[in-house]
Amino acid sequence: MSADTTRQIAGGTGHTKITPRSKPRDESSAEGKFSFSQARSLIGDLANPNPRIYWTDFLLSIFGGFIALHATVHVPRLFWPAPWVIPVVVVSYLATVLLFMRSAMFIHELVHLPTEGFKGFRIAWNALCGIPLFIPSFLYYPHVDHHRRKHYGTDHDGEYLSLSHHSRWLIVGFIAQALVIPFLGLFRFVVLSPICWLIPGARAFVHRHASTMLVDPFYERDDASPKVMRIVVMQEFFCFLMGLGLIFRHKLVTGVWFDPVWVAAYFVAIGLLTLNEVRTLGAHRWTGDGSEMTFEEQLLDSVNYPHHPWISELWGPTGTRYHALHHLFPRLPYHNLGEAHRRLVAGLPADSPYHRTIAPNLFTEIAALWRRARNRGTTTESESKAMAA
Repeated sequence: MSADTTRQIAGGTGHTKITPRSKPRDESSAEGKFSFSQARSLIGDLANPNPRIYWTDFLLSIFGGFIALHATVHVPRLFWPAPWVIPVVVVSYLATVLLFMRSAMFIHELVHLPTEGFKGFRIAWNALCGIPLFIPSFLYYPHVDHHRRKHYGTDHDGEYLSLSHHSRWLIVGFIAQALVIPFLGLFRFVVLSPICWLIPGARAFVHRHASTMLVDPFYERDDASPKVMRIVVMQEFFCFLMGLGLIFRHKLVTGVWFDPVWVAAYFVAIGLLTLNEVRTLGAHRWTGDGSEMTFEEQLLDSVNYPHHPWISELWGPTGTRYHALHHLFPRLPYHNLGEAHRRLVAGLPADSPYHRTIAPNLFTEIAALWRRARNRGTTTESESKAMAA
Protein backbone atom coordinates (compact mmCIF):
# COMPACT_ATOMS: atom_id res chain seq x y z
CA MET A 1 0.00 0.00 0.00
CA SER A 2 1.47 3.36 -0.96
CA ALA A 3 1.15 6.82 0.53
CA ASP A 4 -1.26 7.76 -2.27
CA THR A 5 -3.86 5.27 -1.12
CA THR A 6 -6.12 5.17 1.90
CA ARG A 7 -4.36 4.00 5.03
CA GLN A 8 -6.03 1.83 7.68
CA ILE A 9 -4.71 1.70 11.20
CA ALA A 10 -6.41 -0.06 14.07
CA GLY A 11 -7.73 2.31 16.71
CA GLY A 12 -10.32 1.90 19.43
CA THR A 13 -13.03 -0.54 18.47
CA GLY A 14 -12.49 -0.44 14.72
CA HIS A 15 -10.39 0.91 11.88
CA THR A 16 -10.07 4.59 11.06
CA LYS A 17 -9.37 5.54 7.47
CA ILE A 18 -7.00 8.42 6.91
CA THR A 19 -7.04 9.83 3.38
CA PRO A 20 -3.72 11.50 2.54
CA ARG A 21 -3.47 14.91 0.96
CA SER A 22 -2.90 14.80 -2.77
CA LYS A 23 0.52 16.44 -2.35
CA PRO A 24 2.69 17.79 0.46
CA ARG A 25 2.43 21.43 1.40
CA ASP A 26 5.05 23.87 0.23
CA GLU A 27 8.14 23.65 2.41
CA SER A 28 10.19 26.52 1.08
CA SER A 29 9.46 28.71 4.07
CA ALA A 30 10.67 26.05 6.49
CA GLU A 31 13.82 25.38 4.49
CA GLY A 32 14.52 29.12 4.60
CA LYS A 33 14.46 29.10 8.40
CA PHE A 34 16.68 26.06 8.85
CA SER A 35 20.01 26.05 7.09
CA PHE A 36 21.67 22.67 6.83
CA SER A 37 24.91 24.30 5.75
CA GLN A 38 24.92 26.46 8.87
CA ALA A 39 24.10 23.49 11.07
CA ARG A 40 26.82 21.37 9.49
CA SER A 41 29.34 24.13 10.02
CA LEU A 42 28.49 24.10 13.72
CA ILE A 43 28.82 20.34 14.23
CA GLY A 44 30.95 19.14 11.31
CA ASP A 45 33.79 17.96 13.55
CA LEU A 46 31.47 15.65 15.52
CA ALA A 47 30.64 13.21 12.71
CA ASN A 48 33.17 10.45 13.41
CA PRO A 49 32.15 7.60 15.76
CA ASN A 50 34.66 6.56 18.40
CA PRO A 51 34.94 2.73 18.46
CA ARG A 52 36.43 2.76 21.96
CA ILE A 53 33.32 4.48 23.35
CA TYR A 54 31.01 2.04 21.58
CA TRP A 55 32.85 -1.05 22.81
CA THR A 56 33.28 0.18 26.39
CA ASP A 57 29.70 1.40 26.77
CA PHE A 58 28.15 -1.71 25.25
CA LEU A 59 30.28 -4.29 27.07
CA LEU A 60 29.82 -2.65 30.47
CA SER A 61 26.06 -2.41 29.85
CA ILE A 62 25.45 -5.96 28.62
CA PHE A 63 27.66 -7.71 31.19
CA GLY A 64 26.22 -5.52 33.94
CA GLY A 65 22.75 -6.51 32.76
CA PHE A 66 23.54 -10.23 32.93
CA ILE A 67 25.06 -9.86 36.41
CA ALA A 68 21.93 -8.02 37.58
CA LEU A 69 19.71 -10.69 35.99
CA HIS A 70 21.70 -13.41 37.75
CA ALA A 71 21.12 -11.63 41.07
CA THR A 72 17.40 -11.25 40.33
CA VAL A 73 17.05 -14.99 39.71
CA HIS A 74 19.32 -16.48 42.35
CA VAL A 75 19.25 -14.15 45.37
CA PRO A 76 15.69 -15.22 46.37
CA ARG A 77 16.56 -18.90 45.89
CA LEU A 78 19.71 -18.69 48.02
CA PHE A 79 18.77 -16.25 50.77
CA TRP A 80 15.00 -16.28 51.24
CA PRO A 81 13.44 -15.33 53.70
CA ALA A 82 16.10 -12.80 54.74
CA PRO A 83 14.45 -9.36 55.11
CA TRP A 84 16.87 -7.70 52.68
CA VAL A 85 16.05 -10.06 49.80
CA ILE A 86 13.07 -8.11 48.41
CA PRO A 87 14.87 -4.72 48.24
CA VAL A 88 17.89 -6.36 46.61
CA VAL A 89 15.70 -8.11 44.03
CA VAL A 90 13.83 -4.89 43.23
CA VAL A 91 17.10 -3.02 42.69
CA SER A 92 18.64 -5.84 40.64
CA TYR A 93 15.48 -6.11 38.52
CA LEU A 94 15.46 -2.38 37.74
CA ALA A 95 19.19 -2.52 36.97
CA THR A 96 18.59 -5.46 34.62
CA VAL A 97 15.88 -3.60 32.71
CA LEU A 98 17.87 -0.37 32.42
CA LEU A 99 21.14 -2.03 31.44
CA PHE A 100 19.49 -4.34 28.91
CA MET A 101 17.60 -1.34 27.55
CA ARG A 102 20.86 0.51 27.01
CA SER A 103 22.46 -2.55 25.44
CA ALA A 104 19.48 -3.20 23.15
CA MET A 105 19.32 0.37 21.90
CA PHE A 106 22.68 -0.09 20.20
CA ILE A 107 20.64 -1.85 17.48
CA HIS A 108 19.64 1.66 16.44
CA GLU A 109 23.28 2.67 16.12
CA LEU A 110 24.08 -0.40 14.02
CA VAL A 111 21.78 0.83 11.25
CA HIS A 112 23.62 4.14 10.98
CA LEU A 113 27.23 3.13 11.67
CA PRO A 114 29.59 2.99 8.70
CA THR A 115 30.20 -0.47 7.29
CA GLU A 116 33.95 -0.03 7.59
CA GLY A 117 35.53 -0.53 10.98
CA PHE A 118 32.54 -1.82 12.94
CA LYS A 119 32.10 -5.39 11.66
CA GLY A 120 33.46 -6.83 14.89
CA PHE A 121 31.15 -4.64 16.95
CA ARG A 122 28.12 -5.81 14.93
CA ILE A 123 29.07 -9.45 15.50
CA ALA A 124 29.68 -8.90 19.21
CA TRP A 125 26.39 -7.04 19.66
CA ASN A 126 24.41 -9.83 18.02
CA ALA A 127 26.25 -12.55 19.94
CA LEU A 128 25.95 -10.93 23.37
CA CYS A 129 22.67 -9.01 23.07
CA GLY A 130 20.73 -9.46 19.84
CA ILE A 131 20.59 -13.26 19.91
CA PRO A 132 20.09 -13.75 23.70
CA LEU A 133 17.32 -11.13 23.79
CA PHE A 134 15.70 -12.38 20.53
CA ILE A 135 16.26 -9.04 18.78
CA PRO A 136 18.86 -9.87 16.09
CA SER A 137 19.91 -6.89 14.04
CA PHE A 138 18.10 -7.97 10.85
CA LEU A 139 14.79 -7.13 12.54
CA TYR A 140 15.73 -3.43 12.46
CA TYR A 141 17.09 -3.07 8.93
CA PRO A 142 13.87 -1.35 7.67
CA HIS A 143 14.55 1.51 10.10
CA VAL A 144 16.21 3.37 7.22
CA ASP A 145 12.77 4.06 5.69
CA HIS A 146 11.93 6.12 8.77
CA HIS A 147 14.67 8.57 7.74
CA ARG A 148 13.68 8.97 4.10
CA ARG A 149 12.07 12.37 3.59
CA LYS A 150 9.43 10.99 1.22
CA HIS A 151 8.61 8.01 3.44
CA TYR A 152 8.43 9.56 6.90
CA GLY A 153 4.94 9.20 8.39
CA THR A 154 3.54 7.35 5.35
CA ASP A 155 2.75 3.68 4.71
CA HIS A 156 6.40 3.19 3.75
CA ASP A 157 7.42 4.08 7.31
CA GLY A 158 7.08 1.10 9.63
CA GLU A 159 7.97 3.19 12.67
CA TYR A 160 5.08 5.59 12.52
CA LEU A 161 1.47 5.54 13.71
CA SER A 162 -0.90 8.48 13.40
CA LEU A 163 -1.55 8.44 17.13
CA SER A 164 -2.81 12.04 17.30
CA HIS A 165 -5.62 11.10 14.91
CA HIS A 166 -6.82 7.98 16.69
CA SER A 167 -8.49 6.84 19.87
CA ARG A 168 -6.61 6.81 23.14
CA TRP A 169 -7.10 3.06 23.10
CA LEU A 170 -4.42 2.80 20.43
CA ILE A 171 -1.95 4.39 22.85
CA VAL A 172 -3.06 2.02 25.62
CA GLY A 173 -2.77 -0.96 23.28
CA PHE A 174 0.64 0.18 22.12
CA ILE A 175 1.94 -0.11 25.68
CA ALA A 176 -0.10 -3.20 26.63
CA GLN A 177 1.38 -5.22 23.78
CA ALA A 178 4.45 -5.66 25.97
CA LEU A 179 2.53 -8.48 27.67
CA VAL A 180 2.41 -10.64 24.54
CA ILE A 181 5.49 -9.64 22.51
CA PRO A 182 7.84 -11.99 24.48
CA PHE A 183 5.70 -14.97 23.41
CA LEU A 184 5.55 -13.72 19.82
CA GLY A 185 9.34 -13.38 19.75
CA LEU A 186 9.80 -16.93 20.99
CA PHE A 187 7.22 -18.17 18.47
CA ARG A 188 8.95 -16.32 15.63
CA PHE A 189 12.28 -18.06 16.16
CA VAL A 190 11.37 -21.43 17.65
CA VAL A 191 8.36 -22.20 15.42
CA LEU A 192 8.36 -19.99 12.32
CA SER A 193 12.09 -20.25 11.61
CA PRO A 194 12.14 -24.05 11.14
CA ILE A 195 8.93 -23.78 9.12
CA CYS A 196 10.77 -21.43 6.76
CA TRP A 197 13.69 -23.85 6.53
CA LEU A 198 11.43 -26.82 5.77
CA ILE A 199 8.85 -25.03 3.61
CA PRO A 200 10.64 -22.50 1.37
CA GLY A 201 7.34 -21.01 0.23
CA ALA A 202 6.72 -19.72 3.76
CA ARG A 203 9.88 -17.63 3.78
CA ALA A 204 8.53 -14.68 1.77
CA PHE A 205 5.43 -14.28 3.97
CA VAL A 206 7.38 -14.56 7.23
CA HIS A 207 10.00 -12.11 6.04
CA ARG A 208 7.43 -9.51 4.99
CA HIS A 209 5.06 -9.80 7.96
CA ALA A 210 7.00 -11.28 10.92
CA SER A 211 10.57 -10.07 10.61
CA THR A 212 10.63 -6.54 11.99
CA MET A 213 10.54 -4.89 15.41
CA LEU A 214 8.84 -1.71 14.19
CA VAL A 215 5.74 -0.03 15.62
CA ASP A 216 3.25 -0.45 12.73
CA PRO A 217 1.70 -3.95 12.84
CA PHE A 218 0.52 -3.56 9.22
CA TYR A 219 3.95 -2.75 7.83
CA GLU A 220 5.12 -5.05 5.05
CA ARG A 221 8.85 -5.43 4.71
CA ASP A 222 10.46 -5.48 1.28
CA ASP A 223 11.95 -8.71 -0.03
CA ALA A 224 15.57 -9.24 0.94
CA SER A 225 18.58 -9.55 -1.30
CA PRO A 226 20.44 -12.89 -1.23
CA LYS A 227 23.18 -11.31 0.92
CA VAL A 228 20.67 -9.99 3.48
CA MET A 229 18.78 -13.29 3.49
CA ARG A 230 21.96 -15.18 4.37
CA ILE A 231 22.34 -12.88 7.39
CA VAL A 232 18.68 -13.40 8.30
CA VAL A 233 18.95 -17.21 8.20
CA MET A 234 22.18 -17.23 10.21
CA GLN A 235 20.84 -14.94 12.92
CA GLU A 236 17.50 -16.71 13.20
CA PHE A 237 19.29 -20.08 13.46
CA PHE A 238 21.18 -18.92 16.54
CA CYS A 239 17.97 -17.43 17.97
CA PHE A 240 16.35 -20.83 17.39
CA LEU A 241 19.10 -22.52 19.40
CA MET A 242 18.75 -19.91 22.14
CA GLY A 243 15.00 -20.53 22.27
CA LEU A 244 15.47 -24.28 22.56
CA GLY A 245 17.96 -23.72 25.36
CA LEU A 246 15.54 -21.49 27.22
CA ILE A 247 12.74 -24.04 26.93
CA PHE A 248 14.60 -27.29 27.64
CA ARG A 249 17.67 -26.28 29.69
CA HIS A 250 16.14 -26.77 33.13
CA LYS A 251 14.46 -30.04 32.18
CA LEU A 252 17.71 -31.51 30.88
CA VAL A 253 19.71 -30.42 33.92
CA THR A 254 17.28 -31.08 36.79
CA GLY A 255 14.55 -33.25 35.29
CA VAL A 256 11.94 -30.61 36.26
CA TRP A 257 10.07 -28.70 33.56
CA PHE A 258 9.40 -25.45 35.37
CA ASP A 259 12.35 -23.08 35.19
CA PRO A 260 12.46 -20.01 37.48
CA VAL A 261 14.41 -18.23 34.75
CA TRP A 262 11.19 -18.15 32.70
CA VAL A 263 9.51 -15.90 35.27
CA ALA A 264 12.46 -13.57 35.59
CA ALA A 265 12.99 -13.41 31.82
CA TYR A 266 9.32 -12.65 31.17
CA PHE A 267 9.13 -9.82 33.69
CA VAL A 268 12.43 -8.36 32.50
CA ALA A 269 11.09 -8.48 28.93
CA ILE A 270 7.88 -6.72 30.02
CA GLY A 271 9.87 -4.02 31.82
CA LEU A 272 12.22 -3.54 28.88
CA LEU A 273 9.42 -3.43 26.28
CA THR A 274 7.24 -1.11 28.37
CA LEU A 275 10.12 1.31 28.92
CA ASN A 276 10.94 1.30 25.22
CA GLU A 277 7.30 1.86 24.23
CA VAL A 278 6.96 4.79 26.62
CA ARG A 279 10.19 6.20 25.17
CA THR A 280 8.81 5.73 21.66
CA LEU A 281 5.60 7.59 22.54
CA GLY A 282 7.72 10.60 23.43
CA ALA A 283 10.13 10.37 20.51
CA HIS A 284 7.59 12.01 18.18
CA ARG A 285 4.48 14.13 18.47
CA TRP A 286 2.72 11.78 16.01
CA THR A 287 0.83 14.60 14.27
CA GLY A 288 1.10 13.08 10.79
CA ASP A 289 -2.08 11.77 9.17
CA GLY A 290 -0.47 9.23 6.83
CA SER A 291 0.40 11.62 4.01
CA GLU A 292 3.79 12.92 3.01
CA MET A 293 4.96 15.58 5.42
CA THR A 294 6.96 18.73 4.76
CA PHE A 295 10.40 19.34 6.18
CA GLU A 296 9.03 21.61 8.92
CA GLU A 297 6.30 19.14 9.84
CA GLN A 298 8.82 16.33 10.16
CA LEU A 299 11.17 18.46 12.22
CA LEU A 300 8.47 19.66 14.62
CA ASP A 301 7.05 16.14 14.85
CA SER A 302 10.27 14.92 16.48
CA VAL A 303 11.42 15.81 19.99
CA ASN A 304 14.65 16.52 21.88
CA TYR A 305 14.98 16.08 25.67
CA PRO A 306 18.22 17.83 26.69
CA HIS A 307 17.13 18.50 30.28
CA HIS A 308 17.67 16.27 33.34
CA PRO A 309 20.27 14.03 31.63
CA TRP A 310 20.69 11.70 34.61
CA ILE A 311 17.04 10.69 34.23
CA SER A 312 16.42 11.10 30.51
CA GLU A 313 19.51 9.06 29.66
CA LEU A 314 18.00 6.13 31.58
CA TRP A 315 14.82 5.94 29.48
CA GLY A 316 16.39 7.37 26.29
CA PRO A 317 19.89 5.84 26.19
CA THR A 318 22.49 5.97 23.42
CA GLY A 319 21.28 9.36 22.25
CA THR A 320 17.65 8.43 21.63
CA ARG A 321 16.55 11.34 23.81
CA TYR A 322 17.85 13.63 21.04
CA HIS A 323 15.45 12.23 18.46
CA ALA A 324 14.83 15.42 16.47
CA LEU A 325 18.57 16.01 16.17
CA HIS A 326 19.04 12.40 15.10
CA HIS A 327 16.49 12.88 12.31
CA LEU A 328 18.40 15.92 11.06
CA PHE A 329 21.78 14.14 11.11
CA PRO A 330 21.17 10.36 11.30
CA ARG A 331 24.85 9.44 11.04
CA LEU A 332 25.95 11.61 13.94
CA PRO A 333 27.29 9.16 16.58
CA TYR A 334 25.28 8.95 19.78
CA HIS A 335 28.15 10.03 22.02
CA ASN A 336 28.33 13.42 20.25
CA LEU A 337 24.62 14.27 20.19
CA GLY A 338 24.68 16.22 23.45
CA GLU A 339 27.50 18.47 22.32
CA ALA A 340 25.93 18.87 18.87
CA HIS A 341 22.63 19.92 20.43
CA ARG A 342 24.31 22.55 22.62
CA ARG A 343 26.11 24.02 19.62
CA LEU A 344 22.96 24.14 17.50
CA VAL A 345 20.94 25.82 20.24
CA ALA A 346 23.65 28.44 20.69
CA GLY A 347 24.43 28.95 17.01
CA LEU A 348 21.12 28.74 15.14
CA PRO A 349 18.87 31.81 14.78
CA ALA A 350 16.24 32.41 17.43
CA ASP A 351 13.43 31.76 14.93
CA SER A 352 14.85 28.40 13.81
CA PRO A 353 12.29 25.57 14.02
CA TYR A 354 14.96 23.53 15.76
CA HIS A 355 14.35 25.36 19.04
CA ARG A 356 10.75 24.16 19.03
CA THR A 357 11.82 20.52 19.05
CA ILE A 358 12.90 20.87 22.70
CA ALA A 359 10.53 19.49 25.34
CA PRO A 360 10.84 19.90 29.13
CA ASN A 361 10.37 16.21 29.89
CA LEU A 362 8.92 12.96 28.56
CA PHE A 363 5.69 13.08 30.53
CA THR A 364 4.62 16.50 29.24
CA GLU A 365 4.88 15.23 25.67
CA ILE A 366 2.97 12.03 26.38
CA ALA A 367 0.29 14.03 28.19
CA ALA A 368 0.01 16.32 25.16
CA LEU A 369 -0.33 13.29 22.90
CA TRP A 370 -3.05 11.92 25.18
CA ARG A 371 -4.96 15.20 24.88
CA ARG A 372 -4.64 15.23 21.09
CA ALA A 373 -6.00 11.71 20.93
CA ARG A 374 -8.97 12.51 23.20
CA ASN A 375 -11.40 11.66 20.40
CA ARG A 376 -10.43 9.44 17.52
CA GLY A 377 -9.85 11.37 14.34
CA THR A 378 -11.05 14.75 15.65
CA THR A 379 -7.71 16.55 15.93
CA THR A 380 -7.52 19.04 13.10
CA GLU A 381 -4.47 20.01 11.14
CA SER A 382 -4.32 23.42 12.80
CA GLU A 383 -4.51 21.84 16.26
CA SER A 384 -1.68 19.46 15.39
CA LYS A 385 0.54 22.31 14.21
CA ALA A 386 -0.31 24.34 17.30
CA MET A 387 0.65 21.43 19.56
CA ALA A 388 3.93 20.97 17.69
CA ALA A 389 4.68 24.67 18.07
